[in-house]
Amino acid sequence: MRVILKANASFVRFLEGYYIVLITKRRKMADIGGHAIYKIEDTNMIYIPNDSVRVSHPDEARYLRIFQNVDLSSNFYFSYSYDLSHSLQYNLTVLRMPLEILKTETAQTRQESFDIFEDEGLSTQGGNGVFGICSKPYEKYVWNAKLLEVVRSAVHRDWLLYIINGFCGQSKLLIYGRPIYVTLIARRSSKFAGTRFLKRGSNDEGDVANEVETEQILYDASVMSFSAGSYSSYVQVRGSVPLYWSQDISTMMPKPPITLDQADPYAHVAALHFDQMLQRFGSPIIILNLVKEREKRKHERILSEELVAAVTYLNQFLPPEHAIIYIPWDMAKYTKSKLCNVLDRLNVIAESVVKKTGFFVNRPDSYCSILRPDEKWNELGGCVVPTGRLQTGVLRTNCVDCLDRTNTAQFMVGKCALAYQLYSLGLIDKPNLQFDTDAVRLFEELYEDHGDTLSLQYGGSQLVHRVKTYRKIAPWTQHSKDIMQTLSRYYSNAFSDADRQDSINLFLGVFKPAEGKPHLWELPTDFYLHHKNTLSLSQTRQSYTYWWTSGVLKHLPLPFDEVTCAENRRKLTVKKFNKYEEEIDIHNEFFRPYELSSFDETFCLAMTNSTRDFMPKNVGIDPSPFTVRKPDETGKSVLGNKNNREETVLQRKTAASAPPPPSEEAVSSSSEDDSGTDKEDEGAVSQRSTPVKVTDTGDNTKITENVVQSTRDVYGVNLSDTPSEDDLAIYARFVQLGQSQHKQDKGSQQFCSRQPLDKVINLVPISSFSQDNIYEVQPPRTDRKSIEIFHAHIQAGRGNMQPLGRDDFLMYREYIRNRYM
Repeated sequence: MRVILKANASFVRFLEGYYIVLITKRRKMADIGGHAIYKIEDTNMIYIPNDSVRVSHPDEARYLRIFQNVDLSSNFYFSYSYDLSHSLQYNLTVLRMPLEILKTETAQTRQESFDIFEDEGLSTQGGNGVFGICSKPYEKYVWNAKLLEVVRSAVHRDWLLYIINGFCGQSKLLIYGRPIYVTLIARRSSKFAGTRFLKRGSNDEGDVANEVETEQILYDASVMSFSAGSYSSYVQVRGSVPLYWSQDISTMMPKPPITLDQADPYAHVAALHFDQMLQRFGSPIIILNLVKEREKRKHERILSEELVAAVTYLNQFLPPEHAIIYIPWDMAKYTKSKLCNVLDRLNVIAESVVKKTGFFVNRPDSYCSILRPDEKWNELGGCVVPTGRLQTGVLRTNCVDCLDRTNTAQFMVGKCALAYQLYSLGLIDKPNLQFDTDAVRLFEELYEDHGDTLSLQYGGSQLVHRVKTYRKIAPWTQHSKDIMQTLSRYYSNAFSDADRQDSINLFLGVFKPAEGKPHLWELPTDFYLHHKNTLSLSQTRQSYTYWWTSGVLKHLPLPFDEVTCAENRRKLTVKKFNKYEEEIDIHNEFFRPYELSSFDETFCLAMTNSTRDFMPKNVGIDPSPFTVRKPDETGKSVLGNKNNREETVLQRKTAASAPPPPSEEAVSSSSEDDSGTDKEDEGAVSQRSTPVKVTDTGDNTKITENVVQSTRDVYGVNLSDTPSEDDLAIYARFVQLGQSQHKQDKGSQQFCSRQPLDKVINLVPISSFSQDNIYEVQPPRTDRKSIEIFHAHIQAGRGNMQPLGRDDFLMYREYIRNRYM
């Protein structure tokens, strides 16, 4: 059997020997500053010991089957060079740390690190060796951390690859040809993880169910360098209400009653949860609670009353400027009202939230925003530093399930933050975005795929109540389909969630098989696996008043994890690379010079594009992605009605598409808590497809012919023909030359130092760039006359006008004569 190794995901042992899980197939999903993010497409699990020494166990096969129920090819992501467990703000803050602080860490790392390939292929002075700063991953969002614990100190660091679970999608926003990449990354927490009804509330360590950190990253793809490029990000969080509560599904009810399992008068678990958030995000912590406030029979209101009491108790010990902000809003009630617009109210809340937390941008305010400041921009919060802006604090959104209502609320906050991000990069003149524009449609599609994926992972079905539902523009045909989706979700929660929960517990290392212990399938409940403190009496008790970690309050509003201190420096290590390693060779990673490239498979061309997928195809339409368009003018609907057109649609593999369900019934499902009397018209399912060919029998065929031309007409050759054998032989020789160009070792360098330089051909690597940049050009040469004209233009702007010459007067007279006479 031949295995093409892309990376190692984990080592696992049940009752026999160890298995190694290898990633054998990957797919690029996003690109952040030249650092590729991959989705796992296929894995291979290999038993390490030889079969001759294997002692079989009767239950080994069953554990192996349960472990493999966690499908690693479904929404698991990794990167060789970018830390996905941390936010962009954290990663770039680490890069800005002065190198003098890490001098001692560098020497210590070189002496104490276990490296069986030490100095292999690297020069002692200069040469191909480069050093990079690596941070310890945030294990809360790493899903294979427990599986790598046993080998972390025994193998080379290249065998350790951390993966996250959640969602990753990227789309290209073209602004008059300028590429702006919009990226959405969702990190699911590996603590207290599970399925919908089996994991509710919080455990005794402050970790809540269905906790997801969503980060939207915006950057100008014209310059890929972190140091020279323009990058911005905004982070928000969703998660279950941090209380001891649950729902009993054994009653076979569509909406099981909510039960408070344990009294917590001093808000112990809420204090632990918000302490984690203060360390990671800073202050203020803003809670947007979307559960129902008015009910005939108290159901969701139980959670609201307990959460208000917990926040009130914790706030009395915090300084007023860092107090937790609580915003209750009954979204279901406003949805049923015909007099109010849900999204307008959410937009007001979003503006208030973004102004309090701010957002991250790695460049100072542009000069135009200083000359013409916007009123909303001057009220923006966060922390302003010489290198840009930092986000301080975070929005935490929750309903009961944190699915439909939460996703719509997060979209509105993300849309508001996106406007500020575009304004900070100088791409729009006002920090405001309107619905029915190409930019918002692209962002809405990203968020719907994001919500569908998270809903499938936690609830077993896709979203039903989407942004279109709350805008009251969803098609009425979706309403009849929702009945089957309600039954589909109910079946998944009642019959298949228990097996999924066992698989998650085994994969995350919550349960470890051992001889003499009950097997996983013999446990009546997994309560004691997730609440370990209930098995013993804790010797140290947290203070009821000073409930935060020492040192956190001193640095607020900045997050403690990002300040420069000895504790945080211990999380950093200096890692040594070779220039031509895949982790840091951005040129070869992007262009793939050793492969025969296909445009259809090139990531930057195949990703969702605002111009190709959303802009109208008619000639003469404003190409700006910020222009409001009618529904029949969009790129996806301008192709006409299905009744009078015969469409041929090719489904593209986009970077952010959610995994397709097994049947039509599983496409979407009833909203978590809005089923029954709380239903509204359901939104259509986002299908991220790109129409690329249209056959029309009417007059509109002329429009298609004018827009889409054959490759022979454009290039003079039919590109669909397969290359000839001579061309393939030429390309094979080219590849051999390129491979030989990179084979520079210490021996060749020493030979060059001994021989005269004029007798040796010195091959310069094609990927030897001065910066972390895929674009490197020579500065343009300007003639003297152009320089004089430019200086005259600058002086005119300052009010120093140069005297006009004879030619200028003659040109002006000619202009007046032709214009007015």
